[in-house]
Amino acid sequence: MSMKDLLVAALLSVFALSGCQSVKIGPATEQANDEGAASAVNEAEVRAIAREAYIYGYPVVEAYKTLYAQAVDQGGPNFKAPFNQIGNTANVFTPNDTAIITPNSDTPYSFVWMDLRAEPLVLTLPPIENKRYYSAQLIDLYTHNFAYLGTRTSGNQGGNYMIVGPDWSGEKPANVKAVIRSESSIAYAIYRTQLFNAKDLRRVRAIQNGYKVRTLSAFLGRPAPAPASPVDWPKPVADATDSLAFFRYLNFMLQFAPTVPSEQDVMARFAKIGVGRGLSFDKNSLSPEIQKAMAAGMADGKSQFVEFKKTQLDTRKLTSGDLFGTREHLKNNYMYRYAAAVLGIFGNSAEEAIYPGYFLDVAGKPLDAAATRYTLHFDKDKLPPANAFWSLTMYDGQSKLLVANPLNRYLINASMLGQLKRDRDGGLTLYVQKDSPGKDKASNWLPAPEGSFYAILRVYLPKQEMLSGQWRQPPMVAAE
Repeated sequence: MSMKDLLVAALLSVFALSGCQSVKIGPATEQANDEGAASAVNEAEVRAIAREAYIYGYPVVEAYKTLYAQAVDQGGPNFKAPFNQIGNTANVFTPNDTAIITPNSDTPYSFVWMDLRAEPLVLTLPPIENKRYYSAQLIDLYTHNFAYLGTRTSGNQGGNYMIVGPDWSGEKPANVKAVIRSESSIAYAIYRTQLFNAKDLRRVRAIQNGYKVRTLSAFLGRPAPAPASPVDWPKPVADATDSLAFFRYLNFMLQFAPTVPSEQDVMARFAKIGVGRGLSFDKNSLSPEIQKAMAAGMADGKSQFVEFKKTQLDTRKLTSGDLFGTREHLKNNYMYRYAAAVLGIFGNSAEEAIYPGYFLDVAGKPLDAAATRYTLHFDKDKLPPANAFWSLTMYDGQSKLLVANPLNRYLINASMLGQLKRDRDGGLTLYVQKDSPGKDKASNWLPAPEGSFYAILRVYLPKQEMLSGQWRQPPMVAAE
């Protein structure tokens, strides 16, 4: 939909304000009935719907913040490449990278924001050595991982793969291995290329240079179709996910995501408060009472997540494997999707990687290195079971970014095992604290910030004992 079309839609969907405790919502989106009959919504219902829409839409708006930083904001510190071009990060992530919260720093990334409106894209992976892990994670605007390319799914022999939008129809070219469909016409590809050590960076860069992204017409050597309508991408405001501006960005993004059958009912509810595909949201057209109700709904959503995290994640009843995946895997569980976006948006599906998190110590207390030192001990032959590799990465509890430290060490991973000291019984003890544990233990030191922190254990291509829950992560223990 063009911006002109959006302005027309806006005229059809303006709130009819009233001074009483209800608001009338005019004709809405593709979910509205033929007559577009207005319906009165009281403040309590506005609050309830706003809570649901906030939980539903938070990942979408968070994704837009990354999209804007990486593909639109040319000259910005986190810009990677324009749409339909690949941007390679030749070095691992550091605390200076702020576009993605909870990033990993042991697989240099490559990024492609895909605009599939005019025609499909063909992604080409080069063949690489069998001992190295690589992947291309394909993500729609809902933040579903709708497909993977690479070591686990297609092997290390490389090939051409065609990514198509929701409305595409056509034939698969003979030299394309597979056609993969996205639910949204804007999609995202994150490539991860395993880095063994600093000396290996040249080889990683060579692999990255082999990642090719071409429109279907360019791939086939044919004339390009008419381009899609230009988009006026709004710059995200600082409080894009914390103010009523949130719903404006959500509506903007939904123009690229046709409503799927399983969400017809939920989108019809959202339309009652002016949220949905084809709608315009203007908080200034709302009465103070309705604005207050919607803000309260957002606060309710945040409170619901806090309780969810406390009861489900901190207690390890759920793992990252439950939160990331396809729509079929998540079964439209919007709190799972919300939690995934808050804790580490664009995380991998369980088959690709599992991310056990450390947020509490063994006694159930929040991790805080201001006054506490911690140890993490793996028994002999009980290291994280990975077919590819594992890593433990430190994050600041406030910024959710990597932690600057004098060692420039942001993680400890499997490729570092030869540099780590083993315990006398063959086990491995890591020291997690803000100050050095001393020269004799410094090799096993994971520096923490002076304050709250969390750590993520990433296990790439987890073995069955981890997928089944047979292997359990050891606890973080406060040192005496």
